[in-house]
Amino acid sequence: MFADLHHLSHHAAWRRQLEMLLESTGEGIYGIDLRGRCIFINGAGAEILGYTPDEVLGRNMHYLIHHSHPDAALMPVHDCRIFKAFKEGRGVRVEDEVLWRRDGSSFPAEYASYPIRDGEAVVGAVVTFNDITERKRTEAALRAAHEQLERRVAERTAELSAANTRLSQAGDALRRLSEHLNRVREEERAHIARDIHDDLGASLTAMQLELNWLRRRLGTDEKVRTHIDTALEIGQGAMGAVRRILNDLRPGVLDHLGLWAALEYLLQDTETRTGLRCSLRVAPEAERCRLGHEAETALYRIAQEVLTNVQRHAAAGRVDVDVRAEGRALVLEMADDGCGMRVPAEPTSFGLLGMHERARALGGQLAMDSGPGRGTRVTLNLPEVLA
Repeated sequence: MFADLHHLSHHAAWRRQLEMLLESTGEGIYGIDLRGRCIFINGAGAEILGYTPDEVLGRNMHYLIHHSHPDAALMPVHDCRIFKAFKEGRGVRVEDEVLWRRDGSSFPAEYASYPIRDGEAVVGAVVTFNDITERKRTEAALRAAHEQLERRVAERTAELSAANTRLSQAGDALRRLSEHLNRVREEERAHIARDIHDDLGASLTAMQLELNWLRRRLGTDEKVRTHIDTALEIGQGAMGAVRRILNDLRPGVLDHLGLWAALEYLLQDTETRTGLRCSLRVAPEAERCRLGHEAETALYRIAQEVLTNVQRHAAAGRVDVDVRAEGRALVLEMADDGCGMRVPAEPTSFGLLGMHERARALGGQLAMDSGPGRGTRVTLNLPEVLA
């Protein structure tokens, strides 16, 4: 039983080298024979355990320092992983158990057990161990900090999610409000247009009839006839202004003939009034598409806003409007040859915001492509509206 190693340990030269080797490390190191008795231990190991080396030599190490689990429940020898390791001829490393000191206290330990061989035979084991109390304390603190961080992240994520939900709800509410305001605005425009047509238009027509009747009755008084002709011209101009106002408020052609006829009339009127050359091309498959009263009104207002911006800012000579089908999507594209602009990442002006909101309310997307000196192209894409 470990006679050779015991003999060697009494050899002065070997003992000196062995002592120097064992004492040079800060880890605890001890050796056991096949019965688990300690045959050597270094000073660091004995100090960790609260013993002197002489008090440990010859004693069964399992019953001395490894007799119980961390919860103080007794650990049978056959469950000891140190003995299992060297009896099965394999090494083992453990860091989830405790070792016990002389004073009866325990400490979390990291230990490794490796068999000592004499040829093919296992004659004992060497065990290295460390007190890892500080490491365990640090790990526990790190786990606690990590758990606290996870809780704070979860709480912050929940707060951000709630804020995002509230923001989304506010955005939805604003979009519904925008749609409602646009609808109310169009209804109010239609109401005002009817009142102007019925009241002011009728009054101007009656005035012109009366002036014409008076002109015929005055005979040859040229001075009076000249004044009446001037009044008739003023009335005719007022009628033209009323028609333009009525068309801006609510184009009748949109209600009676639909969107494409209304766009054609809008472009013709713009060309007549401003000299801006305008063209409209509607593909047959798009021309057959009817979008509904509110949707056609929204598209008309978008086109009207684009034309207004071209007249005010683009210094353009031409505007081309192209309406086509791309699959089941309806695409309306308006391009001018003006001075162009730097397109903002997000719309800032009320006109651009209004166009984007109208497009979004239709379930579509509005895109602008422009740059200094290369004109502006506005594209409205309405998916899934064509049969």
